Amino acid sequence: MLKKTTSFGDLEVFDAHTHFFSRKFFETLISQSPQLSGESNAIERAGEMTGWTMPPRDPAELAAIWTAEFDRHGVTGALMIASAPGDEESVAVAVAAFPDRIAGAFMFDPTKPEAEARARRAFDDLGLRVVCLFPAMHHYSVAENEGVRAVAALAGERPGTAVFVHCGALSVGVRRKLGLPSHFDMRRSNPLDICKLAAEFHKTKFIIPHFGAGMFRETMMLADLCPNVYVDTSSSNKWMKYEAAPPAQFDLPVIFKRALDVVGSERLLFGADSSFFPRGWVASVFDAQINALSEIGASEEQARAIFGGNMRRLLNKR
Repeated sequence: MLKKTTSFGDLEVFDAHTHFFSRKFFETLISQSPQLSGESNAIERAGEMTGWTMPPRDPAELAAIWTAEFDRHGVTGALMIASAPGDEESVAVAVAAFPDRIAGAFMFDPTKPEAEARARRAFDDLGLRVVCLFPAMHHYSVAENEGVRAVAALAGERPGTAVFVHCGALSVGVRRKLGLPSHFDMRRSNPLDICKLAAEFHKTKFIIPHFGAGMFRETMMLADLCPNVYVDTSSSNKWMKYEAAPPAQFDLPVIFKRALDVVGSERLLFGADSSFFPRGWVASVFDAQINALSEIGASEEQARAIFGGNMRRLLNKR
């Protein structure tokens, strides 16, 4: 078993938030681009516009590249998100190729026809574990959409699964690089919209990424009221610039201290938010979070839970 050497000792790291940017993911975005759609060399042009290495056609090859990257950094495994609706099969191939290293998640638009059937197939036939909702992107209310209720019910019936809901500020860097508009409705981004749903579907596990991405207070309220809500710590957490307090008073150690006080270490999930190459796995995010927890005097037991134990327990991956 791979482990990383840290100030807390040797930790097993199971990353709760990475993106599986497959060939189909880029083809989906290219089809939406007036600049690229229809071009014979569209994939190459997308690589030039982003500065990223375009993935191989076979998702299993991309999965092998990611597992080699995890090996390089001492990471045991990760939850990897198919980051375009309809790309479930790509990450399912990755999971099948490396079941001990990769757990599968998928972006899901519950406003589309036959939402429940598509989610059921992803869970039961493709072996994916986490359904990822982006209400601001797809313009619906988590509190009112029947497709959301359906997938929450499905997850509640399936131990080892969860519903991820992106809240707060939403910015998709690859869309910006490819010149695609992002007509997101930020009114749909309040974590408190999930409260009634989480209370009703109390067997369902809900994950709020990025500490709520600018809605930290609301995320803490939600997690405090609903014991089936988990909070992921992923990305550089640039949303801190939105806080009223000066940066010196609201930094990563302060965030972790408040989250531990309210949520406890059992429902915090480390994530790096890695997504593309040549950047690969974002070790600087891991280092910053290790340093923040060390600064506030977190225990080794708390660090072990946050950096891997909690996610393994949530997914029933012992």
